[in-house]
Amino acid sequence: MRGLASIVVATALTLAAGAPPKVGDPAPAFSLRDLSGQTLDLASYRGKVVLIDFWATWCVPCREEIPHFVALQDKYRARGLVVIGISMDDTEPPVRAFYQKYGMNYPVAMGDAKLADRFGGILGLPVAFLVDRGGRIARRHDGQTAAAVFEKEIVALLGK
Repeated sequence: MRGLASIVVATALTLAAGAPPKVGDPAPAFSLRDLSGQTLDLASYRGKVVLIDFWATWCVPCREEIPHFVALQDKYRARGLVVIGISMDDTEPPVRAFYQKYGMNYPVAMGDAKLADRFGGILGLPVAFLVDRGGRIARRHDGQTAAAVFEKEIVALLGK
């Protein structure tokens, strides 16, 4: 029964957070400290295409997607792509170890329920948002998504 109560509470929190931002809506603003202690402010990436990935170290689909994000960051950084990882882990130490092990080449910060609420609630992981150069939500992907899908959408946004 305790598990069911957790699901009901999580669902209620998600509904209270409101609907997820829709395509064309401004991306919710945030300012966090990344793992290196630098300020990670979404507004500072205006003019870039931004992929925001909500993930966790314990999430198997997340672990499968992250190497693709590393490759996309390498391939499209010069054209204006920025990948931002938002870890939903409870503590930072496993995130730091994961970051090093997987050679993550983009900023990663720790997220929380308050940030997830601003994005309409994050019930499952991974969840990724593509943000266009104007700071608007271009796509939302719930669950694992093929690297080719991300690449096609990124290339289209970079071309605009």
